[in-house]
Amino acid sequence: MSTPMLEIRDLHVAIEEKEILKGVNLTVPAGEVHAIMGRNGSGKSTLSYAIAGRAGYDITSGDVLLDGKSILEMAPDERAAEGLFLAFQYPIEIPGVATMTFLKAAMNAQRKSRGEEEMTTPEFMKAVRVASDDLSINKDMLKRALNVGFSGGEKKRAEVLQMALLEPKMCVMDETDSGLDIDALQVVSEGVNRLRGPKRSMLIITHYQRLLNHIVPDRVHVFSDGQVVESGGKDLALELEAKGYANFDSAKGAA
Repeated sequence: MSTPMLEIRDLHVAIEEKEILKGVNLTVPAGEVHAIMGRNGSGKSTLSYAIAGRAGYDITSGDVLLDGKSILEMAPDERAAEGLFLAFQYPIEIPGVATMTFLKAAMNAQRKSRGEEEMTTPEFMKAVRVASDDLSINKDMLKRALNVGFSGGEKKRAEVLQMALLEPKMCVMDETDSGLDIDALQVVSEGVNRLRGPKRSMLIITHYQRLLNHIVPDRVHVFSDGQVVESGGKDLALELEAKGYANFDSAKGAA
C-alpha cells in the first residue's frame, strides 16, 4: 500500500486555550482531490492553518504527516519546502513588492532549501511565461505589486500561478471560491484542474457545492464541531446542498 500524501491523526488544536479541533482523522492518498465541507465555525480554516504551521494554533495532541513525514516540528517555510502549499481565503496585499519579484524569491528559496541551484533570470522568465500561458494569466497583472488592486478573481489566479510554479505535492485550498463571480470561479477552477496529477494531492475547503461542480472531488468529508463526522463520494456534496448540515450534527463522535 502506498504512503498517503497527507495523513492527519487524531489532531487536537486550541486557540488561546479554547479547543477548536477535537480529534481530526483524515487521509488523502497521492493523486486525489478531497473536499471538506462544513458550516461557519466548524473548524475548517483552523485545520488549514494548523497544517500550514500558522502561529497561535496550538497543537495539543495528534500528528500531521506529509508524504509519510511528520511536519509539526517544522517551520512554515520548511513545510513549504517539503511540498506543502496553502491557498488563502483572502490573499494579502503586499505593497512595494512586485509580483514577479515575489515569485522568483519564492521559487529560489524552495530550490535553495532542497540543495538546488537558483534559477537564472532567463530560466525564471521562461517558467513564468509557460505557466501564465497554460493558465490564461494576463501578464500585465504580473507587473503590479502583489495582490495590490487585484480583483478577487485576479488574487486567486495569482495563487494558482504560484502553485504551478512551485509545484507542491500537497495543496490546501481554504475557501478558494470566496469572493468569486461565476466567470472567475470557472477560470480559477480550470487552472486548478490543470494542476491535478498522480503525484499531487489537494484538500479543498468550501461551504458550497458549486465549487465542486467545477473541481470534482474524489472524496467529500463533512466537518462539524472540530471533527470529520461523515465521509463519502462526490454525491455527498449534493446531499449537503439539498439538506444542509443539521442532519450531520447528530453524527458527531460516530465517524
